[in-house]
Amino acid sequence: MSRYDAVIVGAGHNGLTCACYLARAGLKVKVLERRARVGGAAVTEEFHPGFRNSVAAYTVSLLQAKVIRDLRLAEHDLRIVERPLANFLPLENGFLKVGGGLEATQREFAKFSARDAERLPAYWARLERVADVLRALALETPPNVGGGVRDALAALRTGWRMKELDMVARRDLLGLVARSAADWLEDWFESEPVKAVFGFDAVVGTYGSPYHPGTAYVLLHHCFGEVNGKRGQWGHAIGGMGAISEALAAEARRLGVEIQCDTPVAQVRPGVVVLEDGVEIAARAVVANVNPKLLLLKMVDASLLERDFRERIERYKCGSASFRMNVALSALPRFACLPEAGPHHASGIIMAPSLGYMDRAYLDARAAGIARSPIVEMVIPSTLDDTLAPKGAHVASLFCQHFEPEVDWAARKEAAIEQIFDVVESHAPGFRQSVIAHSALSPADLEQEYGLVGGDIFHGQLSLDQLWAARPVLGHADYRTPVPGLYLCGSGAHPGGGVTGAPGHNCAREVLRDFGRFLK
Repeated sequence: MSRYDAVIVGAGHNGLTCACYLARAGLKVKVLERRARVGGAAVTEEFHPGFRNSVAAYTVSLLQAKVIRDLRLAEHDLRIVERPLANFLPLENGFLKVGGGLEATQREFAKFSARDAERLPAYWARLERVADVLRALALETPPNVGGGVRDALAALRTGWRMKELDMVARRDLLGLVARSAADWLEDWFESEPVKAVFGFDAVVGTYGSPYHPGTAYVLLHHCFGEVNGKRGQWGHAIGGMGAISEALAAEARRLGVEIQCDTPVAQVRPGVVVLEDGVEIAARAVVANVNPKLLLLKMVDASLLERDFRERIERYKCGSASFRMNVALSALPRFACLPEAGPHHASGIIMAPSLGYMDRAYLDARAAGIARSPIVEMVIPSTLDDTLAPKGAHVASLFCQHFEPEVDWAARKEAAIEQIFDVVESHAPGFRQSVIAHSALSPADLEQEYGLVGGDIFHGQLSLDQLWAARPVLGHADYRTPVPGLYLCGSGAHPGGGVTGAPGHNCAREVLRDFGRFLK
């Protein structure tokens, strides 16, 4: 039986991040990946001859600067370029652009509301103050409720952070954690387009309405990132999101990590990983970069878990109602409100003109399975990266909501694609004629291909009962599961979803702590 210090199950970006940090500390590490390539949902693949794109994850902001620096990703040819604009909201009569600096954005807001333009600087400042708290906590291990001295000290450190906030910021933090995005935004702004362009971040990857309590936190979650040292920016990895995973894999191999693809894992026992072909691999630590439901309900024998814990994992909420498409285009879309080519084509193009529109999309999905008018974000990375498409052609990423995970997707997938194209066509007449080819991933496809239970891009909803010290379950937020020697390093652990590397980084620290070593 092969023996390692640590075996990582799943070569997604968090698994690779964890493997690198463990190997840096001198551990013998092996990574096992079910698919034919590393990266999990952060991969780049050709979906039509000559056209490549990020398959699932599709844009960069939340990737931790510390991970980029520590793991030498730039030296492995990772290059991230910033969007010239953050977002573009096409409307029936006009448009709204966000980005290009405070004054430029204020001028855009003033087209709809002078009051909203005036309030924007204070809004960003207040949001940034609270986002700083999230940034500080992202690379820390949450305290376990009922834990020992170390957990008590961690709770005290968090308490001191909160004490450093003034009362205004404390109230904002409470509001952003507990309130709906609509409530939060309506306290600040009066214009529907302004509320929509910010409110989109509150429903990304969330099966819910912006009027649901807790969605303000999802908005906040998307605000703690940075690109090239610039906070709040969004960008693209040259070569697609797979470039991040390949850079991590290159550093892992440099550090001596063994990476084995096409190797599905069937079972995990204390100190042992059992492959589908029956081969057993022994390890002092088994680290899983998979959804907690998959790990603890499918890979771990029920006899190893207490009944209450297992029942809570069964009730762990997953499902983001997301539908992901890649489209090969013969030309850039021409938006009716702004037909000429420009920086708006290189932004996040949000096709959801109001919070009410987003609410109706959610209600439609709950009632009929598919939103009649889906929420669509289009990103055209080929405007910034000419390696993805032939000269003169383009690739577009479409991230779409809301689509009920539990429907017969074999029968309804084509209908969903048509509804999505209808939305794009309504804003960019002639879009359909420019489509050369497309690929599509329904919620069921995302689960089957990438292990995203319920199509959940975050490995579990970002709700108040599944955050920080309660992610995935209260009492097990420190990346350790109830099974001895079994750890969780994926997005189902703190701080949650997105291509961040934070769970992998933090889990490595806890494994090394248990080994009597320190994170380098």
